[in-house]
Amino acid sequence: MGDYVRQMPDAGAFTRRPSVWQRVHIDLPLLVLLMLLTAYGLFILYSASGQEMGAVVRQGRYFLVAYLVMLVAAQFNPTTYRRWAPLGYLVGVAALLGVMFFGVGAKGAQRWLSLGGFRFQPSEIMKLMVPLTVAWYLADRSLPPAFRYVLVALAILALPAVLILLQPDLGTALLISSSGLFVLFLAGIGWRYIIGAVVLAIASAWPAWMFVLKDYQKQRILTLLNPESDKLGAGWNIIQSKTAIGSGGWPGKGWLNGTQSQLDFLPESHTDFIIAVLAEEFGLRGVLVLLGLYLLILLRGFWIGLRAQTTFGRLAAGSLTLTFFVYIFVNMGMVAGLLPVVGVPLPLVSAGGTSVVTLMLGFGVLMAVGTEKRTVANS
Repeated sequence: MGDYVRQMPDAGAFTRRPSVWQRVHIDLPLLVLLMLLTAYGLFILYSASGQEMGAVVRQGRYFLVAYLVMLVAAQFNPTTYRRWAPLGYLVGVAALLGVMFFGVGAKGAQRWLSLGGFRFQPSEIMKLMVPLTVAWYLADRSLPPAFRYVLVALAILALPAVLILLQPDLGTALLISSSGLFVLFLAGIGWRYIIGAVVLAIASAWPAWMFVLKDYQKQRILTLLNPESDKLGAGWNIIQSKTAIGSGGWPGKGWLNGTQSQLDFLPESHTDFIIAVLAEEFGLRGVLVLLGLYLLILLRGFWIGLRAQTTFGRLAAGSLTLTFFVYIFVNMGMVAGLLPVVGVPLPLVSAGGTSVVTLMLGFGVLMAVGTEKRTVANS
């Protein structure tokens, strides 16, 4: 009998060949969910815009650009985002400073820059750069972070938040602050810091009311507490949105049959208050379909974060997913009269260009993180 040599089979025998989606760094479940959500959004927008097909086509073009941006962003390794996050943050801060001196104003706010005939809002970019930069800073530190590292992280998120607050844009400043705070939370910050922050926020409420908030911002809070005090003024939007939501019931009035939106009682029906149109025409069941899509996207984002290969990937994916949740929560709470009106659009449903591209860029980063582990495992 000849010699018999025991040896392990070649490692390639245990390596499953990556799918085409893995090779192009696309998370297929997340892509399908996003496509369903944006299609649903266009369907709602047609009615919310007064059956204006031009608005739907324009939003469809924004979605096309946003998907291309997402697909390109997904091709970069998360290490690339980690390396370039500080530079992107500095460019964003410089753009915010440019808004202060050279910005374009509209409706009493100066939030845009105009370059070569193209107008954009730098604060939208900071919604992505702030969590990535805080994640970059904390990724190389021992976690949970020490107090001095927490202070530096807070300074990173505070600088753009203050610049945006001066535009003034309180809603975006709060969203950007929350995106950075989520990174700290996911990094395992101690509960004593969280409790201390809550106590500090409560203690600073009165000084903020007296010296920070503008008159119109104070009016929004007062309107939240008693919208009936100014039915034809500040309380009009909330009253009309609650009327639209309540009148839809469970089945809704039917597509294109809403009275509040079709008769122009509901202001901003195609942007900030678009979910009121959905609730009126498709009822609670239509809203539940939208919430179901949002929930599945959030769960997929958290799953990607849990499977991320690096600390930076986990912090970035988790914070981007939680920030997406805050967008949903704030808009729905605002339209339902549970939160002050702060001008936050419903993500990937409300009409808009810059916000859509920024959100999809974030999902591109999420896909890059999600496919990194599978790519390494299969290489």
